[in-house]
Amino acid sequence: MPTRFSASQSVEIAVPEQPIPIQHYLRQPQRLVSALVDPSRVKQLSEEVFRLKMRPLNFMSLSIQPAVDMRVWAESNGTIYLESISCEILGIEYINQRFTLNLKGHLSPYQLNTGGTRLKGRADLEVQVDLPPPLSFTPKGILEAAGNSLLKSVLLTIKQRLLHHLLADYRRWVISQTEETALGDESGELPIMNPD
Repeated sequence: MPTRFSASQSVEIAVPEQPIPIQHYLRQPQRLVSALVDPSRVKQLSEEVFRLKMRPLNFMSLSIQPAVDMRVWAESNGTIYLESISCEILGIEYINQRFTLNLKGHLSPYQLNTGGTRLKGRADLEVQVDLPPPLSFTPKGILEAAGNSLLKSVLLTIKQRLLHHLLADYRRWVISQTEETALGDESGELPIMNPD
């Protein structure tokens, strides 16, 4: 009998004013992926699909290491969506054959009346797993509390990385873009206005 675990996490980030709006940055999903996950744990499979090898997770007496294939794409308004398309549990075949993971999330930019921008997002994570004995004999309430807590900690880690890395990477990207624009200008000088 599969046991179901779930967790949700919301995020809201104030975006500091930059010369290039964050919507332009958000149209490059690979940058968001590398801000969320240690780049050594990510393999890009196609333009929109990434394989994320998570750190081992300890659940009761089990240590499981999921590898999740995620589709990440952006709309023209800068909203980014992500959803899991497959998952493999590395090293434990019994669990791998009896495990499903469903992750959906989005991050959208909002203009405030005051002129600033905020990012608002939400992620929902659900796991179903048929646990092996003796774990399958553990009371359901204890299993669900432990599983839900584990998923919440996974989403919280992702949220912390987003808060710490996304704006820093956005700032670096703006600097590199403005430097490229300055280098692309032949003279490098400002146009001189002729006085009338």
